[in-house]
Amino acid sequence: MTHTLLLTNDDGYGSPGLRALEEALAPLGEIWVVAPEREQSAMSHALTLHKPLRLNSLSARQHAVSGTPTDCVFLAVNHLLRDRPPALVVSGINRGANLGDDVSYSGTVSAALEAALMGLPSIAISHVGYHDRDYGPAAAFAARLAAAVLASPLPPRTYLNVNVPDLPGERIRGVKATILGKRSYGNQVIEATDPRGKRYYWIGGSDVSHADVPGSDCNAVDAGYVSVTPLTTDPTLRGIIPVIESWELDPK
Repeated sequence: MTHTLLLTNDDGYGSPGLRALEEALAPLGEIWVVAPEREQSAMSHALTLHKPLRLNSLSARQHAVSGTPTDCVFLAVNHLLRDRPPALVVSGINRGANLGDDVSYSGTVSAALEAALMGLPSIAISHVGYHDRDYGPAAAFAARLAAAVLASPLPPRTYLNVNVPDLPGERIRGVKATILGKRSYGNQVIEATDPRGKRYYWIGGSDVSHADVPGSDCNAVDAGYVSVTPLTTDPTLRGIIPVIESWELDPK
């Protein structure tokens, strides 16, 4: 039986990372690509509800969508592939890291989250570097990981967040199963004035750093390892429920 694989991203349909992923995963089954028509980075888990989506079908299994990565997965699974759900959803290869706190903002990771919410196994994969990108090592690893997931399914409502160091394949030291680390871009807000005298702001700085958290994705990538972080769709902190119950809160 041929597997159906759904690919998406947040860098846009024409991104080289998506093309590298498509080529690497082609031997695993029938590939469908449903991706945003333009870059949708940092869109998190946004779903378009207040305007129509446009679907540009470039071929039978190649589609660009005028929406977010979450829109792409939703439209693909519930419309294009409604009669044949994908065996695996893979989002990427993202241009730049999705480590630690990045997962809260990432459209790449949120596409995998959307698939997991639908009960589909999914992987988000990112290449940590921004310059002189060689997606070959990340694409090759994505193919090996995808084959492993297809052969040994993930627990329900689980998805994997993968980060590949910006190193040639032979210099990557190995693979580590990790927890999410703590990553910071600083708290910078740049204020300036446009030619018409109106103020505008850029948020976020370029001072990227991470805390030293043993076993974390940030530490693993910094040491030259691929990080594979298992995530779940349920963020409930069950351990604190008895504490809340002990407060004996009055609803009135």
